[in-house]
Amino acid sequence: MYSLDFISEENFEQEVLIVLNEYFQHFKSMDLYKFNQNIVDPIKLLFDKYCFNSSFEEIIKQEINRQIDKSNNNSIGYFHQRLFKHIKNCDVPKVGWDIVFRDENKTYFVELKNKHNTMNSSSAAKTYIKMQNFLLTQADNLSVCALVEVIAKKSQNIAWQISVDGEKQAVNERIRRMSIDQFYYLVTGNKSSFANLCRQLPITIEKLINKNSGFVEENQIFAELLNVDKNIITALYKLAFSSYCGFEA
Repeated sequence: MYSLDFISEENFEQEVLIVLNEYFQHFKSMDLYKFNQNIVDPIKLLFDKYCFNSSFEEIIKQEINRQIDKSNNNSIGYFHQRLFKHIKNCDVPKVGWDIVFRDENKTYFVELKNKHNTMNSSSAAKTYIKMQNFLLTQADNLSVCALVEVIAKKSQNIAWQISVDGEKQAVNERIRRMSIDQFYYLVTGNKSSFANLCRQLPITIEKLINKNSGFVEENQIFAELLNVDKNIITALYKLAFSSYCGFEA
């Protein structure tokens, strides 16, 4: 059953399927070379194994998931952005802003972030200054710039005030900080639009997973490690410490 009224079922499934395929490709493309590209810490893996009473296979799988998590987070970020391509009065430019939304009175230029803690003070200041300069030099008097966060501390649509180089900036109501539920409310006119999307998402994911059995595939890294050495601890040491004193083959 499909319940979203601001994006068609076809377009929604298309965007969900893109993410599922990306997840699968991130997992499928992980081999022993990529697994150890940044040099896995075998000592941490040992502590993880014994402290959490896990098998080496479970610990290796957790490490694989940790490594591909950054790529998966990027996929989720683009998913949230791309959805707005299909929503009335919204554009997703190739460069510049993540989303541009035009209502009857204003145009909103949006920077979209997955989590409230993904920006440090330096990157936050850079984003704020970008918005400030844009409003001063390129926008009309009704334009608004907004930082929209998917995972915000709370539901909000407030003036964004920060300090730049230790100096607190004056409040500018045309520079906003919004949680994504409030942005969906602004765009669709329905307070529950984002909540409805969240309720629809597991239904659609399960439907597409069931239609695409190829999403499930066993990763071969553990088998590759056993080819390095039948003792998994020794294999991990060989990956990380092969040139260290006392670890020579």
